Amino acid sequence: MSNLSAIGFDIDSEEEFYILAKKAYAKASSIKTDKGTYFQYSDSSGAELWIQSNTKHELIGVNPYYKGISKRTVCLTANIDREISALDGAFHSWAAPTESGNPESGAYPFVFDVPNHKSLGSIKFPQSIEIQLSAFAQDIDYYENEKAFEQGQEGEQKWAAQSFVPSGLFNSNENPDASAGAVGLISGTIKESEKKRNDLTGQEFQWMLVDTLGGEIDVVADLEFFSTDPQVGGVVQGQFWLTGQLLKLPELV
Repeated sequence: MSNLSAIGFDIDSEEEFYILAKKAYAKASSIKTDKGTYFQYSDSSGAELWIQSNTKHELIGVNPYYKGISKRTVCLTANIDREISALDGAFHSWAAPTESGNPESGAYPFVFDVPNHKSLGSIKFPQSIEIQLSAFAQDIDYYENEKAFEQGQEGEQKWAAQSFVPSGLFNSNENPDASAGAVGLISGTIKESEKKRNDLTGQEFQWMLVDTLGGEIDVVADLEFFSTDPQVGGVVQGQFWLTGQLLKLPELV
């Protein structure tokens, strides 16, 4: 199970990976930047692949994404460049700010990767903006309802049914640099749930619209995580990779 299998791109070898990338590239649209080109493949399930090519037209990366329906307001506070690829990047932000442009009025800080990061220009910080945020399950548990969630917890420390812990910041002392991970420990209530089928591979995956601390989030997961179909009103908890996109053009410097 991986970030790829969370949206129906389940591959077992490097050879299968390149075959997948080639198929997606043939159906992709391009977005050029001064650091290279993104090739965006999208299908009706919401599954996306963002293929990266540098200025020498060499393949330098492929990132999955899920284009969902969640909307939440964040205050962007800093840009994060990743070392893996010149086209990778993320934003440090605060969730649900109560005062526009004031990050620390928000609920908590967190980092999310952005598939088209280098196409956005020189963004002004701080800046409150609406985003769509997707959470790719790296580990996830499902509970039929909030009571089952409460009963399933062990120890004195109990989790709220709606919680968001920005675990990717723990090892970076909350500094917005390349060491800040786009991961979180999240629990939330399912508002919508549906099995989706990836058009390119025919593989199914689980999608859920989840209400958590700070707003909604689109959760996607490999079906292998579930012994029963997640239902509306249930609770999910786990560790997730966070990736998002801005829903409007940002204010630039």
